[in-house]
This record gives sequence, structure tokens and C-alpha cells, in this order.
Amino acid sequence: MQLPPKVTDRAFDQLAVIGAADQGQALRIAVEGGGCSGFQYEIALDTQKPDDLVLEGKGQKVVVDEVSLPFLENAVIDFTEELIGARFTIENPNATSSCGCGTSFSM
Repeated sequence: MQLPPKVTDRAFDQLAVIGAADQGQALRIAVEGGGCSGFQYEIALDTQKPDDLVLEGKGQKVVVDEVSLPFLENAVIDFTEELIGARFTIENPNATSSCGCGTSFSM
């Protein structure tokens, strides 16, 4: 049984701050081939598509397409603020290694 990714309250709060739902959009998390470690995350505001897994909280949505879903099993989608900037992050227990930028990984 596949466990879907989880989304933290911080991530949903940030989506509310930027007004994603007010604009009819959701945060899309996708996995694509490429990057310095083999796979890379694509994180962007987008509209929901019919085959997406929809994760909802605090009136906001995060969507994942069915192709990316197996790569994100039991991952945690969060939002972090650091001195170098703020960004959505993915803690992926399936990744065997990752790049320093945090957007590229291998399995």
C-alpha cells in the first residue's frame, strides 16, 4: 500500500499567505528526470488536473500527478525560511542521495 505524501501546516499557511486558493491554484509537486542526481522536483503553482492526488488543508491544495506519486511515497512537503531565502521543501525517505540544492535526488 502506497502512503501519500504529507503536507505540513507551515506549507498550507504559506499557500494561504500567497493566496493560491484565491487565485484558483494549488501547489503542484512533480518529479521529473534530470538534475545532477537523476531526478528533480518541480514545484510550482498550477491548476488541479483530473488524475491528480489532492492533499487539502486550511482551505489550500497541494496536487501530485499519478506518475510522480510513487517517487513521493511518505514524503513530507514543508515550507522553510532561512537566511538565504524561503522555499517549499520535500523530505523524501525514498531518496538515497540528494544534491546540495535540495531539488535533485536519486533513488
